[in-house]
Amino acid sequence: MISAVDVRVDFPTSTDRPLTALDGFDLEVGAGEFVSLVGPSGCGKSTALRVLAGLQHPSAGTVRLDNGSRTAWMPQQDALLPWRRAMSNALLGARLAGRLTAEVTAEAHQLFDEFGLAGFERSWPAQLSGGMRQRLALLRTYLSGAEILLLDEPFGALDPIRRRRMNSWLTGIWARHPRTAVLVTHDVEEALLLSDRVLVLSDRPGRVVGTFTVARNHPLHHRQRQEIFALLGTDERHASEK
Repeated sequence: MISAVDVRVDFPTSTDRPLTALDGFDLEVGAGEFVSLVGPSGCGKSTALRVLAGLQHPSAGTVRLDNGSRTAWMPQQDALLPWRRAMSNALLGARLAGRLTAEVTAEAHQLFDEFGLAGFERSWPAQLSGGMRQRLALLRTYLSGAEILLLDEPFGALDPIRRRRMNSWLTGIWARHPRTAVLVTHDVEEALLLSDRVLVLSDRPGRVVGTFTVARNHPLHHRQRQEIFALLGTDERHASEK
C-alpha cells in the first residue's frame, strides 16, 4: 500500500551544504499492516512521515501510495481546537475530507464508547485529561476515512504509566478496527507491542538499518528488543531507566 524507494530529503542551510535528513530511505508497508519507525533523535523519522503524508517533497527517490489511497497524519500534539466540543473535534477530520454524513456521525457516537470517551461528547478539550485528549485526536484521525494513518509520537507527551495504558488500549482498538498504519516512536517497547514490523533508522541522514517482524508472546521477542537497542547504540537497561 505504501512504497518509498531510495528517498533523500535535503533542507537548505545558511552554508553551501544542505542538511540531509534522509538518504537511501526505503519502506514497504502492506495493506492492514502496522509498521513502526524507531531511531535516535534527529534521524529523520518525522521527516519520513511527512514525506509519506505528502507534506514534504523528497529531494530524490520516489513515494507511491497504491490505488489512490489517502493518508491522515496525527502530529505529536493533539491539536484539538479549544473552541470546539469533543464531538465536533472528532468529526473535524471527516468534515475536512468531505465525508461528514449521517452514517459517519452515527459511527462517531458509537466509537466514543470504544475510545473511552462516552459521556464527554459535549466537553471542551480543556475539560479532558491528557489521555482522553490523545484518544480524541486519534478518533478524529480515524474518522477522516483515510486508508493509511500516520502517527507521529502520538503518546509521547504522556507519562510512562499512561503511555503503557494507551498502548494496551490501542492494541484492542486495532484488533477491532484495523487500518494500515505507520508509527514514529522513540519507545522500543511501544513499537514491539503495537507493530507487525519494526524498522530501525540510523543516525542522520536516516536510512533503514534493521527490520524486525514482531514475535509477540514468544522468546524471540526479548532477543529482538536486545537487537534493536544494539542497533540504536543504547544499553537496554539504561534506556528503560529514562
